[in-house]
Amino acid sequence: MAGHPAHLITLGVVALVGILLIGRELRLRRPANEPTRGPALRVIGRTVAALAAVATIGVLVYLKPFSATPAAIAAMAEAPGARVLDSPTQIALEPQTAPVKSGLVFQPGARVDPRAYVPLLQQVSRTGVLVVIVKQPFDIGFTAIGAPSPIIAAHPEVKSWAVAGHSLGGVAASSFVGGHADTVKGLVLWASFPLGSLADTSLKVASISGTNDGLATPADIDASKADLPASTVFTPVEGSVHAFFGDYGAQPGDGTPTVSRDVAQQQIVAATVALMQSL
Repeated sequence: MAGHPAHLITLGVVALVGILLIGRELRLRRPANEPTRGPALRVIGRTVAALAAVATIGVLVYLKPFSATPAAIAAMAEAPGARVLDSPTQIALEPQTAPVKSGLVFQPGARVDPRAYVPLLQQVSRTGVLVVIVKQPFDIGFTAIGAPSPIIAAHPEVKSWAVAGHSLGGVAASSFVGGHADTVKGLVLWASFPLGSLADTSLKVASISGTNDGLATPADIDASKADLPASTVFTPVEGSVHAFFGDYGAQPGDGTPTVSRDVAQQQIVAATVALMQSL
């Protein structure tokens, strides 16, 4: 309910179709002596209907997001030094104790509640950065690749922009910057890597990763170096895992951390702030 309206709209449509189908079946019940379709057609029809139902339920279950922790949800209301503006398609964090120096559009990781990134990005915002967290349809980055454009256009007072993202959100962010070098100066990758080569661009890039990440592994990050500018700053956070880049609990397939979440997140925030201050 805290994500993009596409979630609720889809659930509503599925529920409505289900009710209509049940009603139709009840209305079309035939008397015992009324002829029906042949057995083969009945079997085929029921099989197709069952497969469609299972597929629909499977997709909906898969798209259920990793929920933000209670602390992250509380941060939506309590934001010392950063004002939180929540809307159906984004969460904006406006610095209150420092003038706005730059802007950062952030793409969440796949199937992660966008509120999970508020605690970390509040710390970035307090340094003078307007941060806008994108609420992606179905929490999938590729459904919102173009989201930074209207956000940047809505804030002409901000002269320097970067885009960022966690995991698949970082891949989506990298896809956007490739064709928007005129409006975006920086890219911040949290446990992520670019979709294509950005090696020949003038982008300022920060790649921040966890050494114990089981999803965006150190090998993945090392392989991405050839696709990033030579000036890219790589920050390996020792002992950190994939789920430490947000506040949404553990994630299946992730590694085992050997550092505390707080210590890891301090390094993630510091490396992000350093990139924003270099724009």
